[in-house]
Amino acid sequence: MVIGATGQIGRVAVEALAMDGWEVTAVSRGGGRDESWPDGVRTARADRADDSALAAAVGDGCDVLVDMVAYGPEHAWQLTNLAGRVGSAVVVSSVSVYEDDKGRNFDTQEQPDGFPEYPVPLSEDQRTIAPGETSYSTRKAGLERELLAAADKLPTTLLRAGAIHGPHCRTPRELYFVKRNLDGRRRRVLAYGGESRFHPASVHNIAELVRLAARKPGARVLNAVDPDAPTVAEIAVAVDAVMGVETESVLVDGPAPAETVGDTPWSVPHPVVCDMAAAERELGYRAVVRYAETLPDTVAWIERQLAGRDWREAYPKMFQNYGDLFDYAAEDAWLRA
Repeated sequence: MVIGATGQIGRVAVEALAMDGWEVTAVSRGGGRDESWPDGVRTARADRADDSALAAAVGDGCDVLVDMVAYGPEHAWQLTNLAGRVGSAVVVSSVSVYEDDKGRNFDTQEQPDGFPEYPVPLSEDQRTIAPGETSYSTRKAGLERELLAAADKLPTTLLRAGAIHGPHCRTPRELYFVKRNLDGRRRRVLAYGGESRFHPASVHNIAELVRLAARKPGARVLNAVDPDAPTVAEIAVAVDAVMGVETESVLVDGPAPAETVGDTPWSVPHPVVCDMAAAERELGYRAVVRYAETLPDTVAWIERQLAGRDWREAYPKMFQNYGDLFDYAAEDAWLRA
């Protein structure tokens, strides 16, 4: 059973599980199905916030429950209350639960010298943020803590995903370069010398981890990222190649030179690069795709979403999270100066 089956990761995970021989029930609020799914995939309608609806969808039970949309401790309690009817679980978490040895994390990044400085590569034994209700990160930490505490009742694999990419994403970082290219911008300003690295995670690689964890239940936490962690400058060039354009990168040492100039969704002062050795060791995991291989589908999806629409209408969460990513007037003024 897959909760959040019609979301970005869920669509691919349902297909991967079905192709691996599982009888899959795809649960979503709309009860819809994806055209890629085999005919044998069943669908069910349920809002995961409704305890009774979720319990009804589980029915007499399932061998594995995969949860794409669990965000806080209340969702962990939902799952553990179903433990008698569920063999094991696979739940998507986030690398945002990590904090560095000075207590810095994604929630402190707006403070002076507040961005975390993690070991490279970052392994699963790195300390994590304290659970709470103040942010996405603290709620994910609470989700993890509750599920790990109940591992004797419900063995759960927690997958800490990096910067998720692929079609159907509501916050695609690639939007930054795709829209600039569509707008004919042939110069771009990149902070931190274009060397920022924020480890991407393809929906296909996350789905492969889901598939493997379903076959090997256990109580564990695993990173979920791609085999490569390109710099923001390398990502920009890769998007250019897909779109058939050439763009000059203006590299700036240090942070963005102005509030809306040079600050991309990947721009970080210290690298966030994760270690996948635990997944390889425990599940026999091997990545099924690399970042550049997936870009054509991602770019094409973003272009379709932008067609005839303002980017803030197409991607409201991007505007909410990052503000004005395309302040060309400010960028041109800085370049002239």
